[in-house]
Amino acid sequence: MPSIVRKFLSKKLVLAAALATVGAAAVAQEVTPVDKPPLAKGWKLETVATGAPQPWGMAWLPDGRMLVTGKQGTLHLLNGKSFQEIPLDGLPNLYASGQGGLLDIAVHPADKTNPRIYMTMSSGSDDENRTVLVQGVFDGKRVTGIKQLFAVNLGKSGGQHFGSRILFLPDNTLLMSIGDGGNTPQRIGNMLARDHAQSLASHTGKILHLTDTGQPVGKGAFARDDARPEIYSYGHRNVQGLARDPKSGRVYANEHGSRGGDEINVIEAGKNYGWPLQSYTLDYGTREPIGMKVVPGTVQPIVVWTPSPAPSGLAFYTGKAFPQWQGSLFSGSLAGQDVRRVQLDAQGKVTAQELLPVGKRVRDVRQGPDGQLYVLTDEAKGSLLRIVPR
Repeated sequence: MPSIVRKFLSKKLVLAAALATVGAAAVAQEVTPVDKPPLAKGWKLETVATGAPQPWGMAWLPDGRMLVTGKQGTLHLLNGKSFQEIPLDGLPNLYASGQGGLLDIAVHPADKTNPRIYMTMSSGSDDENRTVLVQGVFDGKRVTGIKQLFAVNLGKSGGQHFGSRILFLPDNTLLMSIGDGGNTPQRIGNMLARDHAQSLASHTGKILHLTDTGQPVGKGAFARDDARPEIYSYGHRNVQGLARDPKSGRVYANEHGSRGGDEINVIEAGKNYGWPLQSYTLDYGTREPIGMKVVPGTVQPIVVWTPSPAPSGLAFYTGKAFPQWQGSLFSGSLAGQDVRRVQLDAQGKVTAQELLPVGKRVRDVRQGPDGQLYVLTDEAKGSLLRIVPR
């Protein structure tokens, strides 16, 4: 067992560390969970298109057209009010079960023609699978030359907690979220799956930082022999939304809790976000708290939601349609069937929250190149919606 896991798994050790820290440094304050924020005003939903098979992620081509992934291994191009399937020349051992399948998508921001397409997917079988990053080239008609760029180092069983969001950064490197592998009693090797989130020897329960060829960026955030060089941040349960403020450079992530305790965090390189030592959630089975709400050395979320809205998809808004919303985060909600606006000040502090009911499970929220907010619903035949002024 990695030394970092042995160090942190005992609650007694955590408590001892907390007591030793008091007086030496300020202890972070608990975050007050929010149930349902007040309703937002002055907006409505427009239906752009319908019929996307089990959609998960969306991205825009250099010419402004949209691509949408389908969990069963399909890719679709928005064509008027419907979706046209785009052939994919080979996905490496796609595992489409439970929460797994073909998941997020991103287009290389530097490509103007024949763009490189990046997709996350679960690969393997029910007995052993993992999250992988693949890349192909869109020639205008199909995606060709698909190859695997990166694979999580530890395989797991079952179809839970793949993470899988992609966020390109201005230097053309990318962040990629990896889930912890599943709920208790799920195990990876001789440990509970969730405990790997505290191990720097494992990719699971992390946000990774990769080059556009799938390699670690330099020596990584930790620059240690016992840490995987791809790891950017750790202590995550299942991040399914990543967004960046282009002005400040802050990166935000939304993250599923277990029973309550969903979060939004500000992501910084080398930081520990606590899971499963620090959380605001309860165990599915026992309904007992998982870890403690404040643990020295871990980062507190800026938002906690209880009960769980089940966040998926995240956008940082800079558009002109809603000037009063500029600088806000928009977080999708699967269980809550809504979009949640989180208002931030110039320092990234939360100043208000509002609710935009959708009435369907929301899988992804993105700001398009036109400055509009787009919503992708989680259905067998999903819809693409647009948030516009009323």
